Amino acid sequence: MTDDITHEDSGSKGRYVLRRDGSEAELTYFHSSSTMIIANHTGVPDEMRGTGAGLMLIGRLVADAWAGGYKIMALCPFVRSQTQKHPEWADAFV
Repeated sequence: MTDDITHEDSGSKGRYVLRRDGSEAELTYFHSSSTMIIANHTGVPDEMRGTGAGLMLIGRLVADAWAGGYKIMALCPFVRSQTQKHPEWADAFV
């Protein structure tokens, strides 16, 4: 099984989506400026909890922030908690 994360961005907001076996996990954000996005929600359905789905979404968000040269502000409690567990991501966050 391969997990594929898609990225949707409307210019003012966006989301990362992981689809697996008919279920969908998402991490949503909005643009604060050209150099900052605000991660505001992570939703993982019950059947995907404990599988690393949320962590995969954050990993993709961080990789895109590094590649795009912007910073992330974590308003979402899950994203904020994971930044404390993953100090290697510190430079992606404000």
